[in-house]
Amino acid sequence: MHREFKMTAKTMAGLEDVLAEELTALGANNLQIGKRMVSFEGNLALMYKANLHCRTALRILRPVFSFQAKTTDDIYNKIRKMNWNEHLSEDSTFAIDAVVFSDYFTHSKFVAYRVKDAIADYFMQRSGKRPSVDIANPDLLINIHIAQNTCTLSFDSSGESLHKRGYRVKQTDAPLNEVLAAGMILKTGWRGESAFVDPMCGSGTLLIEAALIALNVPPGVFRKQFAFEKWKNFNKDLFDALYNDESCEREFKYKIYGSDISKEAIEIAAMNVKSASLNDYIELDVKGIEDYTEAPAENGILITNPPYGERLKPENIDELYESIGERFKHVFAGYKAWVLGYQKEHFNKVGLKPSKKIAFKNGSLDCEFRGYDIFSGKRKDLIS
Repeated sequence: MHREFKMTAKTMAGLEDVLAEELTALGANNLQIGKRMVSFEGNLALMYKANLHCRTALRILRPVFSFQAKTTDDIYNKIRKMNWNEHLSEDSTFAIDAVVFSDYFTHSKFVAYRVKDAIADYFMQRSGKRPSVDIANPDLLINIHIAQNTCTLSFDSSGESLHKRGYRVKQTDAPLNEVLAAGMILKTGWRGESAFVDPMCGSGTLLIEAALIALNVPPGVFRKQFAFEKWKNFNKDLFDALYNDESCEREFKYKIYGSDISKEAIEIAAMNVKSASLNDYIELDVKGIEDYTEAPAENGILITNPPYGERLKPENIDELYESIGERFKHVFAGYKAWVLGYQKEHFNKVGLKPSKKIAFKNGSLDCEFRGYDIFSGKRKDLIS
């Protein structure tokens, strides 16, 4: 069997624990949770599976060289001593991504430039020919991470960020990141045991991610390519076997319901649902939250990401959040409802006491994900 090696999975702030659970379920060993990342160990099959299956990973890196440096000359000399023939040829293309948190190095672009020089000079010295830089679609995407004087060189096995699943053909003005959407759902504990509702679904990201979770379909199956497919050691037979393995998929006995006040948003959502081949599981409707007179299913979970008034600006955002709370109480009794919001005053307008609060970053915004247990009647009457 293939030997085990170290890897690092990058994620969004607040999703580290969920990602660790996903990696553990895939068979990862020696997990360590850090800030926006989880380090772990596994074999080549696990690296392929992590890219295919992890819903909350942004990218999977394979660290190949760690060293100490205080100058860019130090970096150049260390990198040039690596055996680059193992990873590249003169006809290959590569790109460098530098991430720097250091008092010794202040310009990440200059660090990237020196790494590029070291690789180019390695080949020029040996053959008089060097690999080319290709920012758009390199054969090898190289990541150098510097924390003070500790430098870690990694190969990015994912390429384009894993939140870009491949099913989204069109989007609304403020689409939810797919990794955040999946993380929100997984944080609630829902895995398809009931109906799922998003009454402000926009382009349908939460609906699609919910269906993929319920059916246990890997989110990576829609991707055209992963970066590791261009690596010199790529095992096509192994990857094809993992890609075509449907043994983990499961039956989903309920429905997923999405609606939006915008007809255009629902048209876009319908295109994305069709692209993901999920028409049999997702029902769409044009209506606002205030138009709900009854729940689409007797009980279930409701997860939604209403406008914050930042990019999308409803005419009266206070009225919208008041409607959310009022409809929750009168229409969705028996449901567990979750709302991703930005401002405390918006949550105050909901008028319900949350049972859970989870901090999230949505882009640059510090958001909160609040869970509500929707009871019929007064809550105190149900507690004995």
